[in-house]
Amino acid sequence: MATKKLYAGAKLRETRQRLSLTQKDFAARLGVSLPYLNQMENNNRPVSTTVVLALAQEFGFDVTELSTGDAERMVSDMREALADPVFSDPPPLADLRLTAANAPALARAFLELHSAYRQTHERLASLDEALGRDDAQTQQSPWNEVRDFFHYCDNYIDAVDRAAERFGTSGAPRISAQDRVMTRLGEIGISVINVDSDKLRHLDRGNGVLYLSSRAAPETRTFQMLLQLALLTQDQLFEATLDFARFQSEEARAIAKIGLANYYAGATMMPYAPFLAAAQECRHDLELLGNRFGASIEQVAHRLSTLQRPGSKGIPFFFVRVDQAGTITKRHSATLMQFARYGGACPLWNVHRAFETPGRFLRQLAETPDGVRYISLARDVSKPGGSFGAPVRRFAIALGCEVKHAEALVYADNLDLSNPAAFEPIGISCRICERTNCHQRSIPPLERRLQVRPDERGLLPYDVG
Repeated sequence: MATKKLYAGAKLRETRQRLSLTQKDFAARLGVSLPYLNQMENNNRPVSTTVVLALAQEFGFDVTELSTGDAERMVSDMREALADPVFSDPPPLADLRLTAANAPALARAFLELHSAYRQTHERLASLDEALGRDDAQTQQSPWNEVRDFFHYCDNYIDAVDRAAERFGTSGAPRISAQDRVMTRLGEIGISVINVDSDKLRHLDRGNGVLYLSSRAAPETRTFQMLLQLALLTQDQLFEATLDFARFQSEEARAIAKIGLANYYAGATMMPYAPFLAAAQECRHDLELLGNRFGASIEQVAHRLSTLQRPGSKGIPFFFVRVDQAGTITKRHSATLMQFARYGGACPLWNVHRAFETPGRFLRQLAETPDGVRYISLARDVSKPGGSFGAPVRRFAIALGCEVKHAEALVYADNLDLSNPAAFEPIGISCRICERTNCHQRSIPPLERRLQVRPDERGLLPYDVG
């Protein structure tokens, strides 16, 4: 089998610029000529084995990052954006891959521009009177900007993760996360009181009291205490991380700060090294991990999707949460698997069926249009209101990875991984899905010609060319 050539010019260039080296000095340290380095940085030549080894030996570079899915993520995102009817003639896939590989900053700028267009278009379509308001915005929504920040970081923030790990593993080895955070809060003058309230958490800074809802599950109260502790003690770390992200608005920065505090809380409850070792030992059994670390199923699944520390990576998982309408409310992926940026997920995905079987795990073998095969685990994670008449928040989560990692998952046992017919065809969204015979297709793919036959009717009222 021929070895796939590795083109990573943008990664090489970013690495050199981060090290503040000229092309001449960088080429000398890598043991190649200046013209050869220039050709590699411009993707005119693939990265050689010699350069890969030199990157690891000279700079301690995690060479697996040369082939990470950033480019494929951007290609997927651009394809979805270009499927918008506003683009009458989308460029070919080869051009998108070339742009993602050679000009990632331009690709991101295009995605931000399209997102801004969509936000404005949706406000106009819903009669929001955006043009007549003084506070009308044309930039990307703060929520989407923050989501994209975590998306392109592979949902792993190294400095925050390591700080949480230090706190989560300090002191007595068997102390629970709840006892650990209660002690630390007491040290900084914060007492904790459980009250009957529909608010999960409220800090009275003047009196030094943190109120938690007694209606919440124990793991939720622990998480909320850790989140509040992070906001009180990790401000300098968070601000430095936010400076690096360069958000476009104060709203996005504020949302991202809460996101970092959430990340810190989860990484403290499930410290990186102990959690990774436990996950590998129990073959990623979510219930066993939840019992061992005092976390919920959703918290464990989310944490598994963040284990991408250079030099000590876990399985690349995708994690997604959807509501009953199929709208994606959380999405993270360290795999090539991507999710629709707008609208719902593919209806053939097992995450939608999880609402029908509460309390049970659903397993699915799936194949995306690019031919990549996955194993996907889905379960409902509905959240009771805590009192009669209180609304129940209904969600379902999915956690999955490429099928080549199936042996490391207890959920793959007894599945027929060698049978191609066992893999269900799923996609990202109908607009960019190339499958021609999908019985759940809602709209035709924009990149394909349609044939309408008045005297015939199959699954769809048209044929996809």
